[in-house]
Amino acid sequence: MPIYEFKCLKCETFMEVLVMGTGEEKVPMRCKKCGSVELERVISATNFSMGAAGSGANSGPSTTSRTCSSGSCTTWNLPGHSK
Repeated sequence: MPIYEFKCLKCETFMEVLVMGTGEEKVPMRCKKCGSVELERVISATNFSMGAAGSGANSGPSTTSRTCSSGSCTTWNLPGHSK
């Protein structure tokens, strides 16, 4: 069950939402402080494990920057399992 973080665009309050179920049902969301429906999903801080010694444990997160249509874009490369 993923947890998503949102920021209210009216009062700038941050809130977390635990998503339960299949994801097919629509759930109306409102700011818990001011009641606004103007919310923006934000990137949450990440928590990860580096793994055991000898498995790349010394490699930390890195970034890759590139030019995209909105200016510049950055991709975070986090250590751990990959698909």
